[in-house]
Amino acid sequence: MILDKSLGELEEYVLSLGEKKYRAKQLFDAALLLKSLEEISNVPKALKEKVKQEWMCFSVAAHLVSKDGTQKVALKLADGSIVESVLLKYKYGYTVCVSTQVGCRMGCKFCASTIGGLKRNLTAGEILLQVLFFNSQLGGTSKERKITNVVLMGCGEPLDNYENVAKFLRLASSEDGLNISQRNISLSTCGLVPNIYKLADDGFSVTLTISLHAPTDALRKTIMPIANAYTIKEILAACDYYFEKTGRRICFEYSLIEGVNDSDENIKTLAKILKGRSCHVNLIPLNSVKEKKLMGVNRKKAYKIAEELGELGISATVRRTMGEDIEGACGQLRNRIGGEA
Repeated sequence: MILDKSLGELEEYVLSLGEKKYRAKQLFDAALLLKSLEEISNVPKALKEKVKQEWMCFSVAAHLVSKDGTQKVALKLADGSIVESVLLKYKYGYTVCVSTQVGCRMGCKFCASTIGGLKRNLTAGEILLQVLFFNSQLGGTSKERKITNVVLMGCGEPLDNYENVAKFLRLASSEDGLNISQRNISLSTCGLVPNIYKLADDGFSVTLTISLHAPTDALRKTIMPIANAYTIKEILAACDYYFEKTGRRICFEYSLIEGVNDSDENIKTLAKILKGRSCHVNLIPLNSVKEKKLMGVNRKKAYKIAEELGELGISATVRRTMGEDIEGACGQLRNRIGGEA
């Protein structure tokens, strides 16, 4: 797909077609605006025909708007796959939550994305497409971008699709493209330790967010199968390495599940293992997934836990729940059309 290519790669591609190099910039700019070939007026018909197979092919399967203004789109890709992404509005601007895979194979007990398992990885261009869709919807361009932040927290495990995600990060932060600072991009992982090290060694400086959700390996194994592969100690060591390489504070996500990981002992243990690290805990009252039997704590308790963590020396806040009525909140995205089963 054309969106998989950097400007340099597109220049090489255009030259290989026997065309002038400057045509690449024309195609590149048009692609960033999600223009169809028919809408491009400054490119000859013969070139359009040559790049036809590489051009974007997608449609909007569903576009839902929450009562709080959050938007969720389900995009149907060329092979019929459905990918969901969410637009969130904050005081500082707009954030897009993107998916990195069609489905997910991590199997976390509380997450809708794992239902049905992993179908396939998304390409870098298919991830970028989700950002461009909402940027276009808001009337933005690459030069006057409306999207301020991107979070890789939708369907899929980003580090399980490392090469495509890495390329997406380069494309999204490129000065030739959307030019989004990597400091404004957050990547959430359940803890694929080798690829956390790789992310640091490859020179990325995105905000690393760890989906922790339990303070001990024994408890984590009951809700997150990845805990059978990597211990919390190993994950924290990888986080320390990432911090040393980037200087970026690590964020730990902790979904509060009633009667599972919300006890005083759990919270004290969480504070103990994170003590002394440059980190922040994002508490998430678990959002409902109809196929799952787990329940989230109420927000009053969540705020009390945040206060307790603060008293124990750990920075913590409670994540604002947005888009729950359209199944667009954390842990609710999946590869289906909008809210259909």
